[in-house]
Amino acid sequence: MPFPSLPLLCPVCSQPLKAQERQPSGQSRLACGSGHSFDAARQGYFNLLVGKGTAFEADTAAMVDARFTFLGNGHYRPLADAVAAAVVPRLSGEPAVVLDSGTGTGHYLRALLDAAAAEGRHAAALGLDISKFALRRAARLNPEAVNLVWDVWQPLPVAGNSVDVITVIFAPRNAPEFARVLRPTGRLLVVTPRNGHLASIADTAGMLGIEEDKDSRLTGAMAPHFTVEDSRDIDFPLSLTRQEAADLAYMGPAGHHFGRDAITARLEGQPETIQTEARFRLTVFRPAKP
Repeated sequence: MPFPSLPLLCPVCSQPLKAQERQPSGQSRLACGSGHSFDAARQGYFNLLVGKGTAFEADTAAMVDARFTFLGNGHYRPLADAVAAAVVPRLSGEPAVVLDSGTGTGHYLRALLDAAAAEGRHAAALGLDISKFALRRAARLNPEAVNLVWDVWQPLPVAGNSVDVITVIFAPRNAPEFARVLRPTGRLLVVTPRNGHLASIADTAGMLGIEEDKDSRLTGAMAPHFTVEDSRDIDFPLSLTRQEAADLAYMGPAGHHFGRDAITARLEGQPETIQTEARFRLTVFRPAKP
C-alpha cells in the first residue's frame, strides 16, 4: 500500500505520525518519535482508537455489506459525481489533502479520486470511520488512501491548518475540529438528505424522518466556525427492487433499530419494482474569518 504524505498526529502524544517501512510480517506501520506505533490490519486500515475507544455504535458487518452492495450498483452515482465535481476544482495543492470524514465503504472518495486523476490533479486522501467493517471495504476500494478507525467526536489525529477539503456525507460533523485542521483557503463540503427524500418508502421501511428545520440546524451547528459559501440540491429518481430498497434502509440508521428480516417484512406489501426519489442538499462551507 503506497503511503501519501499526510499530516497525521499520534493519538497518544500528538507528535507527527509517519509511515515506516513494511514490517517482516508484510504489514504497514504508523509510528511517532516517542515510539507509539500502529500496525495496519490485514485488510489495510489502521485502528488509532486507544484507551476506552468510543461509546458510539458503529455500523455492523451486515449493514456495511448492504451499503457496499447498494452503492456498488450505482444507485447513488449522481450524488458521487456531484461531490467530485464540487471538490476537484478546489484541489490546487501538490498534492492537495482531502479528508473524508465518515468515509464508510469509500465509494464517494473513490469517485472523487478518480475524477481528480482524470484532470491531472493529485490528492493525498485520508478516510475516517468508526466502523472497522466499513474500513475493510474502504481500504480495498481506496488503497492509495490512509484509512483510519476513528471517532470524529474526539480530537482528530490530524495536524492543524493542513487539509484542503473535508467531505462529510451523511456523517457526524465536529465543527471545531474541522475548523482546526482545515487551511484558511480550504472548504468543508457537507451532504444531507432533504425533505421528501425517499418519501414513498421511508415510513414503510422504518427510516428516520427528515427534520423540517434541518438546513437551519446545520448552519447553526457550523457557526461560528464556518459560513455557507454555496448550496445546491441534487435530486434524481430511483427504481429499486424490494431487495434493493431493503439494502437502502438497512445500510442507514434504520439498520440499528430493525433487523434485516424486519425491514424486508415491512416492504413485502410494496410492488416488486419501487419508484422513489433521492433528494439531497450539498452545502459548501468556508472557514469563518477570525
